[in-house]
Formats: sequence, C-alpha cells, structure tokens
Amino acid sequence: MAPGNARPTSRDVAQAAGVSQAAVSLVLGDKWRGRVSAATAERVRQAARELGYRPNLAARNLRLGRTRTVLLVVPALTTEFFAGVYTGAARVAARHGFGVVLYPSPEGIGPARDPFHSAQAALDGVIASSMAADALTAIHGDQLPLVMLDSDPHGSLGAATVNLDIADGVRQVADHLLALGHRRFLHLAADVPSWTFRIRERELAARLAETPGTTLRTTRAPISIEDALTAAETALAAPGPRPTALVCDDDKLAAGAYKAARRLGLRIPDDLSVTGLDDLALATALDPELTTVRLDAELFGERGMQALLAVLEGHPPEQGDIPVQLVVRGSTAPPGA
Repeated sequence: MAPGNARPTSRDVAQAAGVSQAAVSLVLGDKWRGRVSAATAERVRQAARELGYRPNLAARNLRLGRTRTVLLVVPALTTEFFAGVYTGAARVAARHGFGVVLYPSPEGIGPARDPFHSAQAALDGVIASSMAADALTAIHGDQLPLVMLDSDPHGSLGAATVNLDIADGVRQVADHLLALGHRRFLHLAADVPSWTFRIRERELAARLAETPGTTLRTTRAPISIEDALTAAETALAAPGPRPTALVCDDDKLAAGAYKAARRLGLRIPDDLSVTGLDDLALATALDPELTTVRLDAELFGERGMQALLAVLEGHPPEQGDIPVQLVVRGSTAPPGA
C-alpha cells in the first residue's frame, strides 16, 4: 500500500506498473485487448495484486455499464466563469450520454453531500479545477479517472490536464500597458494558493523585467471586491512614486481597485490604468469599461469533458492550451492621459 494512503489508488497502480491511469482503467475494466499489450496488462494486474488495490464501487459500476456520470469539482459557482465551465462540460457530456454532477454546492448553501457515499451516485470520472484541490482531496477524487483544469501539467494528479493559455494572456496585458508607456506597475494578485495564479505572477514579472526602467510591486487579496478595495487602497496610498498601471488577477479584484481609486481621488484611466482577467459580465458594467483578458469558460469545460472521455476510452487527449484574447476597453490609456 502506498505510504500515507488509507488505501491504494489507481494512480499508485499506474506508478508501480509504469503505465498511465488510463491503461490501469482499461486493464482492470477488462477493456485492454487491442489497446495495450498482454505483457502490460499482466504487469498492471501484478501491481494491483501486490498493492492490494481493489476498484471502488464507481469503477466496478463503470465496467458493468451502470453509470454514465461525471463529477465536476469547482471552488464555487459565485461567478459566471465556473457556470460557463459547467455549461461546456455538460454540453459535450450530453452528446455522449453522460450527466455532470457539481461539487461543491454554491457558497451560502453549504457543501454538497459526499458523492461517493451512495451506490446511486457512483461516478465514471472527475474533472477538477486546481482551485478546488481541498475538495478533491476530501472526496478521494484521484481514485477515479481524473482530468485537472488550470493545473501544472508537470505535477498534476490527473491522467490529463486542460489549461487556458493564461501565461500568454498576462503577456498580452503587459505588452499593451508597456506600449502605452507605463513603467510603474502594481500587481493586485489573488491570494489563492493555485498554480494558475502563480503563473500570472511569474509571467508578469518576467515580461516587465525585459523592459528597462520598469518597477513592479505586488499586493495580495482574496477574490472579493471588498478585500480588493482594502488591499488596493493601502498599496496605492503607500509612500513613494504611485504606480500608473494596476494589473489585477481577476475582474472582481479590478472592481475593488476601481473603488479604491475613487476613494483616493484618482481617475481611471487618466491617473491610473486598470486591467482585469476573465472578461466577466462585470467588466462591461464598470465605468469606464474594463480592459481585460477574455477566457472562454464554455470551451474550457468542453475540452475538459473531451479529455475525460478520451481517458475513459484509452485515447490521448487533445494537446495544447486554449487561446485567450486581450479585450481593450476604456480603463487603459497612456500615463498622465
């Protein structure tokens, strides 16, 4: 049994046998013929025996064809972004006769009942956002075929990863602001321990470092308008030359930054350019409308579901990050405009 685990998982079997989780699913589901070699199948079975691995109820039901249900693990449905991810995933799932169950419930209702608790809720696989890693761990999601969203492809728990090209989005923001003439930057970073936000911070610093004479300060806030207001107000009022450009990890953070700027008597974009990332409906409700990076949430969900279907069938998922697009609106202008 794997150290520290209450019970071995299919991932442990895959590592011991030197194969993918998809291959383990095929062999233990008796669907390996014509897809993996007999020698590989025996190696998987031997690893499972030595580890004492027993497929859980959901995996057994999958072999018997009793369930066509996928779990989508997201942090919460408090913005339309994850609602869009669900819509895209459910659209692809429906075309293949699958249903999609959400975990956890939206904030304010409380966490969903553990979907592994009941035989009626057995699952074929899991699609999970890296922002919901705690929930994934709590429900032992790595015991099923798993696709990770917005996750480090080199350190992912999943059999596949699907990512938006966030790094390119941040580079587009930086290039836009640099071209306008900005050199003093403030990064309002999401205070969330997630790979996708580490990428934003790393790429922004790297891109700005390529242009001589730039300065970059970072302040952090949870993803809420009020927390962003407090963090941005404190940072903008700090001693020293004031930043002329404020780069926000999320559109909700940008909304808080707008409120902070107005409290300090700063005009957007005359005194301060502000950018977001997501292109939520909120972006066009702000005045002036927000320059931000458009993320295709529905396509993100579609690609996640397509990747899980490929894993279940033993096929390689589609490769390549999903392109993103900078949308320039009224919140950015040359410094001092």
